[in-house]
Amino acid sequence: MKAAWIRAIVILPGNVLVVIPTMLLYVTSYCWPGDVPWNAWPWKVAGGVLIALGLCLAVWTMRLFATRGRGTAAPWNPPRHLVVAGPYRHVRNPMITSVLVMLAGEVLVTGSWPLAIWFGVFLLINAVYFPLVEEKELTRRFGEDYITYKKNVPRWRPRISAWTPPPSKEEP
Repeated sequence: MKAAWIRAIVILPGNVLVVIPTMLLYVTSYCWPGDVPWNAWPWKVAGGVLIALGLCLAVWTMRLFATRGRGTAAPWNPPRHLVVAGPYRHVRNPMITSVLVMLAGEVLVTGSWPLAIWFGVFLLINAVYFPLVEEKELTRRFGEDYITYKKNVPRWRPRISAWTPPPSKEEP
């Protein structure tokens, strides 16, 4: 299982958060400023905080997928059980939220417009992919449990109070 998780992390968020941003910074000849102006520090600190928060959320959600879902976030090894715990009780896509939060942090730390555009492109890709592909697949795999979950938990905007699912045979 560890090898599957390492592969999923390297291929999926690794490309989104490391490979593509590095390539964008390289091709746009980005260079780290030596002396950062005093008024840029708040943005860089805010970016660092976002990266740390996004990383915490990513670890939490991945752990839930492994322990409760018995799978990974990768399409080649999806969870066998619907995960409705922790942040999944507030929003349906906390893993993508974590990646978006970390990408936003990278934008603030670097001040790079190409990274800001990449953030928008990644958001748009997921805004199209989730309703057209992933949600249909989850409905097929988890049936009525997922339909009930989808009716009660928003896709992107977290609900303030945690949703409590009805008892199900899907939840381990």
